[in-house]
Amino acid sequence: MRQWGALMVLGTAQFLMVLDTAVMNVSITQLVEDFDTEVTSIQAVITLYALVMAAFMIVGGRIGDILGRRRVFLIGMGVYGVGSALTAVSPALWVLALGWSLIEGLGAALVLPSMAALVAESYRGRDRSVAYGVIGGLAGAGIAVGPLLGGWVTTYLTWRLVFAGEVVVVLAVLLFRRAIKERPPTGRRPGLDVVGAVLSAAGLGLGVLGVLQSTTWGWVAPLDPPFTVFGFAPTLFVVAAGAGLLHVFQIWERRREARGEDPLVHLALFHRPVLRSGLMTLLSQNLILLGLFFTIPLYLQVVQGFDAFQTGLRLLPVSVTMLVASLAGARLGRRAGPRRIVRVALVLLAASIAWLLAAIRPVVDDAQFFGAMALLGLGMGLLASQLGNVVQSTAGEQERSEVGGLQFTAQNLGSALGTALIGSILIGALAHAFTTHVEQHPGISEEARRQTSVALETGISFVSTDQVHAAAEQAGLPPAEVDAVTESYAKAQLNGLKAAVLATGGITLASFLVTRGLPAAGPAPGAGESPDPAAPSPAPPKRGSSPPRRS
Repeated sequence: MRQWGALMVLGTAQFLMVLDTAVMNVSITQLVEDFDTEVTSIQAVITLYALVMAAFMIVGGRIGDILGRRRVFLIGMGVYGVGSALTAVSPALWVLALGWSLIEGLGAALVLPSMAALVAESYRGRDRSVAYGVIGGLAGAGIAVGPLLGGWVTTYLTWRLVFAGEVVVVLAVLLFRRAIKERPPTGRRPGLDVVGAVLSAAGLGLGVLGVLQSTTWGWVAPLDPPFTVFGFAPTLFVVAAGAGLLHVFQIWERRREARGEDPLVHLALFHRPVLRSGLMTLLSQNLILLGLFFTIPLYLQVVQGFDAFQTGLRLLPVSVTMLVASLAGARLGRRAGPRRIVRVALVLLAASIAWLLAAIRPVVDDAQFFGAMALLGLGMGLLASQLGNVVQSTAGEQERSEVGGLQFTAQNLGSALGTALIGSILIGALAHAFTTHVEQHPGISEEARRQTSVALETGISFVSTDQVHAAAEQAGLPPAEVDAVTESYAKAQLNGLKAAVLATGGITLASFLVTRGLPAAGPAPGAGESPDPAAPSPAPPKRGSSPPRRS
């Protein structure tokens, strides 16, 4: 039992990180009420958390190489605990963003890459495969427990207790830190590429910021932006600036490698087809999952009027089946191969999304919704069981933290883009459908249409029909027109939700294109490790050399 002590401590950290986001997603409505804000503001807080992790995950992995993975893991847990404590007592939205999005996000960026490397250091051969399977299962368990626990605590107590409990868990992890062992480094510790860190973080940040603000700024025609560029909305220009910085980052990294200096990322890693395919599939998985987990609670809470606990109960099928599939998927992967399992998972995801589209109705059909959620969990669980081990199987011992940083960067970039991009599609489709329904409704006067058009020019939020009804009454519309506007908005809500879910279906189908590089057969036990545990792995290939092909 002692041999699994490190896994218990490291797995607890993984569970905590996943639980955190799951709780926040089912607490959206209560957060809007507590902080007297809008859904889009909470969307920004959720996206910022994932963005901070995505932007700094590579840096966190490199810091682990410099200071030691165990030390950085423990420092990151301490930072995470401070953020959780601040979140638990946050009196305003900006304090929530500081504690949860920024401080907890930075803590997670230190914890997760080091965690991935420490799992690989602590176990060998079949034990390592088991350890990665357990980590994937605990991630599924976090998603399983999060909606139900968060929903119950939010409904009957307060969401703040979840974050106070996280502080206790962090203290427990720190208390049992001796269970985590780390072998002494066998070579020179690398330096930190500060310029590369700034360029990568700024590039990723601007890209996701542009997508996130598209609901407020507009994509092309300006809605309510702080400024315009040649009369256009700044969204695409901000995204392009982020892409430009990432291109400069790529050039900078190549120059550092050519001069023999330590880069932030060895670009030769991306020449490995298995790693490249694994990272792209991880990004797609999290984009789909977080996009759906932002959309579905809105349907259940805003449209159906369920509280957070009722929402958690209806999300339980996806959580339970994901946990089961993630635990069983490792064995299936050894028999059928990761590529086949991932493709089966994508088929299940596409089927579940089609089922979910049919289940989104004015009054929820619990049986249909249950089936769609259960099937969604099976697909996500099978993906989770394969991708982490596939990515880590491409790394040598000295590359563990670097590949771990890339792994969690892909995951959290997908999470940030999922919330921002799918949220943007939802709001855009809502505005278009609402305008169309108002214009076509015979019971709405020209004056009411004009007032609606003026209101939409400054943007739209996903609010309940009761709020729209009250706003129409305050605008002085006759009772018949108030009802007509409210009816039009109710139809537009469903149109917007279906458009967002349909977009995740399109991403699911497109994800088949990036699975070609996944291995057809499962990696051999201990793939990617040095033959001798004490022997150093070869350094990453130099620029211009041919990296070893791994399958």
